[in-house]
Amino acid sequence: MDKINVVLADDHVLVRKGIAAMLESDQEITVVGEAGNGIEALASAKALHPDILLLDIRMPEMTGLEAAAKLKSIAPDTKAVILSMHDSEEYVLEALKAGAYGYLLKDIDKAEFIRALKQIHKGTKYFSGTISDVLANRLLKGQAIAPSSAVKEDPYHLTRKEKEILRMIIDGKHNKEIADSMNKSVRTVETHRFNMMKKLGVNNAVDMVNKTIKENLV
Repeated sequence: MDKINVVLADDHVLVRKGIAAMLESDQEITVVGEAGNGIEALASAKALHPDILLLDIRMPEMTGLEAAAKLKSIAPDTKAVILSMHDSEEYVLEALKAGAYGYLLKDIDKAEFIRALKQIHKGTKYFSGTISDVLANRLLKGQAIAPSSAVKEDPYHLTRKEKEILRMIIDGKHNKEIADSMNKSVRTVETHRFNMMKKLGVNNAVDMVNKTIKENLV
């Protein structure tokens, strides 16, 4: 049985190790190389010729999107797949324009992750997340989409899920209510709240809500 060879690029070592262990729990997948930025990822793709190059979007030196755009000229048989916590339309659109075969969100479960890579290996594109699915279908059917330059820039890079949680926080919902409505754990919601406060540069929920309303972020 031929294995699916994967090179994994993420600037966080612990994240790479965790993803590698998860993927290699499937006997059909093997991680043949790792990289900490886009430049290293392309060098590994050129040297190892993997079936799939799994790229985080935000990396030093060269981003995953930049690496995906350059991959075809370096390793034409390798398929670029973006792995990210960001589910904004802008990122998905840029990934498609860069020639990525897939766009997977980091909160994807193990079964879907492995299924996605196997599908991509067979030549079928795969996009997780509601916005990603809509964008992919519209693009693949040739329907018009506003160019990425027309997408309003979010200076804080809040994800769709974070904005959804912010709306519920503004409505006065507590973590347990938010978790139940999203079918997530309270711990997951707390993690999102911490990440949002960090992005917005605030230290508490009151300041986060005030800033969100003042700057019309949701």
